[in-house]
Parts: sequence; structure tokens; C-alpha cells
Amino acid sequence: GNLPNLVKQGFNGPIYCTPATKDLLEVMLADSARIQEADIAYLNRKRTRDGKELLKPLYEMTDVVKCLSLMITIPYGEMLPLFDGEFSFRFHDAGHILGSAFVYMEVAGKQRSFSLVFSGDVGRKTDLLLKDPEPVPPCDYLICESTYGDRLHEGNENASMRLLEIVRKTCIQHKGKLLIPAFSLGRTQEIVYCLDRLSSQGLLPSVPVYVDSPLSTNATEIMRRHPEALNEEVREYMRTDADPFGFNQLQYIREHEDSMRLNTLHGPAIIISASGMMEAGRIKHHLKHHIGDEASTLLIVGYCPPGTLGRRLMDGQKEVVIYGRPHKVKISIEEIHTFSAHADYQELGEFLNPLDRGKLKKIFLVHGEPEAQLAFASYLRKMDFKDVLIPSEGEEIELL
Repeated sequence: GNLPNLVKQGFNGPIYCTPATKDLLEVMLADSARIQEADIAYLNRKRTRDGKELLKPLYEMTDVVKCLSLMITIPYGEMLPLFDGEFSFRFHDAGHILGSAFVYMEVAGKQRSFSLVFSGDVGRKTDLLLKDPEPVPPCDYLICESTYGDRLHEGNENASMRLLEIVRKTCIQHKGKLLIPAFSLGRTQEIVYCLDRLSSQGLLPSVPVYVDSPLSTNATEIMRRHPEALNEEVREYMRTDADPFGFNQLQYIREHEDSMRLNTLHGPAIIISASGMMEAGRIKHHLKHHIGDEASTLLIVGYCPPGTLGRRLMDGQKEVVIYGRPHKVKISIEEIHTFSAHADYQELGEFLNPLDRGKLKKIFLVHGEPEAQLAFASYLRKMDFKDVLIPSEGEEIELL
């Protein structure tokens, strides 16, 4: 997400990624630039009135265009040598989001040689849409995520039935609206696929469903173009339903005016909108209009870090500030964590278990809150991984 900022600061080298990643970045980075430009313009109008120094966005559309021109796509499994063969790498499918990869690297210098795996975000074996993460190849060092290092997820079937239960309770019993904040890529498509299957089974109540996010709509179109990334269960389902992301009750919303009209709708409806953490995007407008409605429900389906509006609502705050104004929280709050695209600690353990303990010198845990990192480090040590480290920010470690 910050690549155009790197380019803006002068980086002019190649940027390697998987083909699906480039397809996604063409719409996601442009969306990010547009949001920044609009937000800065809004803030600068106020700062001009107050006589304050004007702000600048992290990057603009020109930086995005240059960034995209530097991208070189590399398919999974293809080893790419660089620097006269002293460094080489290949991508492996991480099963996290469309195009995601963990990276296997080999350093073969005159002074030293070793292999390193950087996990990035690791997906789940039971992901609703994507293939399982590929096995980790033997390596000397591993940098591994630990987002859910202290938690376990529910089963997918439970999630589907739980979603149906919440839809029925909110839309049929209470005649309210079900708001689902969801990341534009991955989570939105999982929710839509789940609703699509419920609709095919004749279980989904006859209420309108809206995906209210231009980026979500674009990301869904890109996912349709990459069926090779989908798991066998989804491809089997597509033999009877060619479009797993579309059914009669579903409408994708692009235009701002159509989004605003959703807040004047009478009667029950399901609105899926970004962003997942409720810090920005159209979901904040829908939440502002419905947070005081006892008949409606806010269903949180993703991780919300501390300090975000999503986390404050998850923690049960009775009053929150939206767009500078306080609002009493009367909407019902529900959570389903099964839709997480991150492996839990058992799934991460299964992902790492094939590694040769004798060859692997060190594991570094990153991308997790301290409690999750400590719990996962303890879990890995019980699996006979001896040297598990939690590096601190700015710490330098020399690999021998």
C-alpha cells in the first residue's frame, strides 16, 4: 500500500510481484491515492480557514502510475536469480488473499550462504475461497507472522449457519438492517460467496443484499478473472453456479449517490461495505445513520486493532464519535471470527511443522500483538523449534 510513497522518494528499481497482485494493485493503489487526495483537500479547506500550513498526501496518482510501470510479475514457483546469482528468490502461494505469497530466498555470496523464508500473511487450510498455503521449503531462517498466535477459529460450517441466524434475527424478526464492515479484498468475497451458497440452498431470506464499495466491486471482478487461485470446493460449486459472487438479491453499488440512497431505504436489507475496521469509507456513513437503531445489527467479521472504531465497538463502548460527533450505541453488535484470512496458532503450527528442526537455525516472529507473539513462541518451542525470537523494532540481527 505504501509502494507509491517509496517511488515518490526516488526508488526506481524493479518491483516483483505475482500476476494477480499486479492486477489488484492497479485498482487498489489508485483507490488509495484518490482517497488521500480527497481527504487532504477536505482537511486543507479547514486548515486554510484556520491559517494553518497545508498538508500533502503521502502520494498522488502520478506516483501510482510510475509505481505500476516498475512492476514485474513472477508466477509462483519460478526461481529468479539476481546480482549475478548471489541472491535468488521465488514466490509460493500463501493462501491469504488473491495473489498473496510467501517468499523463499537464497543468499550465495563468497562470505556466506543461507536460505531464508519470509511468511508474510499466512492463509488457512479451510479458507472458503482460496487454495491451501503451499508447504514451506527447508530453510535456515524463518520470519513468520503471529497475528493469531493465541487464538483458534471456528469451523466454516458454523460461520455459515451463524451468519444465517444473524440475518434471520435482524432482517426477519426485527425488520432491521444488517451492516457488515468488510475488507474490500478477500473478506467481502467470502461473505458474498457464503450468501450465494445460502441462496442456492433456498435458505437465505428474501431481503436485498448490497455490496457498497467501488473497490470491493473491482476486486470481485479481478477475483473472477483468476479462477486458478480458487480451491477445489469453489471450482466444484462453479459447475452448477458459474458466478459464485452473484445472485438475484445481490446488487453491487459503485456510485456515491446510490450509496447515499441506501441510508433512506425502508425495510430490512444487508449492506456489506468497506472499510473493515470502520476507520474510513462508506461503512462509516451507514454506521452513522444506523448506530442508534435498536432493530439493526453491526456484524464484525474481521480483525480490528486497538484504537480503531471497530475495536471500540467490539469492546462494548456505549458512545462513540463518528465524523466528530458523539453517538449513542444502540445497534446490536455481533462478531464472527471464522472469516479471518489469517491462520490461527494451530494452523500456523501445521504450516511450519514440516520444517527440519536440525536445519532451521532461528525463527523470528513478527506481525502480532505482544501477547499473541509470546503465546505462539511458547507453542513453537513445545513443537521442538528451539530458537524462537521476538525482535524489537529497530533491532539488527546478522545472519551467518
